[in-house]
Amino acid sequence: MTSDLTSEEQAAAAAVERSAATSQLRFATAGSVDDGKSTLVGRLLHDSKSVLADQLEAVEHASRSRGQEAPDLALLTDGLRAEREQGITIDVAYRYFATPKRRFILADTPGHVQYTRNMVTGASTAELAVVLVDARNGVVEQTRRHAAVAALLRVPHVVLAVNKMDLVDYAEPVFAAIAEEFTTYAASLGVPEITAIPISALAGDNVVTASANMDWYGGPTVLEHLETVPVGTDPSQDPARFPVQYVIRPQTAEHPDYRGYAGQIASGVLRVGDAVTVLPSGRTSAITGIDALGAMVDVAWAPQSVTLTLADDLDISRGDLLAPSDHAPRTTRDVEATVCHLHDRPLRVGDRVLLKHTTRTVKAIIKDIPSRLTLADLSHHPAPGELAANDIGRVVLRTSEPLALDAYDASRRTGSFLLVDPADGTTLTAGMAGDSFATPAKGAEAARDDEGWDF
Repeated sequence: MTSDLTSEEQAAAAAVERSAATSQLRFATAGSVDDGKSTLVGRLLHDSKSVLADQLEAVEHASRSRGQEAPDLALLTDGLRAEREQGITIDVAYRYFATPKRRFILADTPGHVQYTRNMVTGASTAELAVVLVDARNGVVEQTRRHAAVAALLRVPHVVLAVNKMDLVDYAEPVFAAIAEEFTTYAASLGVPEITAIPISALAGDNVVTASANMDWYGGPTVLEHLETVPVGTDPSQDPARFPVQYVIRPQTAEHPDYRGYAGQIASGVLRVGDAVTVLPSGRTSAITGIDALGAMVDVAWAPQSVTLTLADDLDISRGDLLAPSDHAPRTTRDVEATVCHLHDRPLRVGDRVLLKHTTRTVKAIIKDIPSRLTLADLSHHPAPGELAANDIGRVVLRTSEPLALDAYDASRRTGSFLLVDPADGTTLTAGMAGDSFATPAKGAEAARDDEGWDF
């Protein structure tokens, strides 16, 4: 740590170092049906000694009842009865485990095409995606689909796990050909980092321990890579964003005029004295105090939860966003985005929805659906009129009130949103604001507004 740093910068750097020592990685697994995702996850949990004795006993009992001599480690994640009966993964299974080097939150996502929405859900907050490929089949359509979803969601790290190497005699040329094909395709989508690892999840080769059967491979095991891959970003490199979650007004004899704004810092660093703009109103003030868990501090950073006090008594409520006055996002009521539709009921032009962005919820109308993306070959079906469950496409929305949206490629937190059914609160669609590798349509005719939703 250099002596020219201010005390605030030194404190922030020390906090980053402490966080790195006990860092947490959120990652998701994906792959085609029967590529061995659940077996890989089970092997990872078993060999890292993250399985309780009663869990392992239950798996051994279930395996014996199915006529299997060795425990089926896939049963550690395939928890639904239908999953066990069919031998497939249907729902997103979250698992939590830790090693001395790092804590992990793992999302085991389904491989079937009809469960693409489940992968989107599991990978939306992931910092790494493990895409499995069966060494016998190579890169297939579903592999490309999962690589495209990872690219759309801006997952910063992708691991290609070429599984079942034991069934191809641990042949290096087989692995090399698959790795080259996948890397070329994923790189063309803009995936920033791709690491290929040959494994056998069933036998345990290169999952937790290095394989004696593949001495030609000199890279890390899956767990070694998960423990050492860089996580998080330097918060000082991102503009600060603070969605207000709650306004604190004690109005007591001790604090008669106190007004604090509580929430979680979505990105960046906030300091006492910073000039901030309140969006969407555009009013300005300065930070006079930062309360972090009852302690007054001079600096705070994402993702800390804090309470801010401002120099001016402004009309601020839940859903407002505080940002540095010199780096405030532009507010808009016209939103263009890439979305994945999650609900069984189709999303159609003219639909009235609620748009939830950070802590703010506003009415919106679907003005246009310019295209639907075919993930297999990245082609565009123009003007589909609707998006069915699992479809990914471009939408144009008009909101009733301005939103302070960042582009998703600049901020996954403040560039994402949900579309919600106003009648029952059901989540319909997950959205990513701004451009992707989808091409927005031009000159689309605006949808007709019904009375009461005319913005």
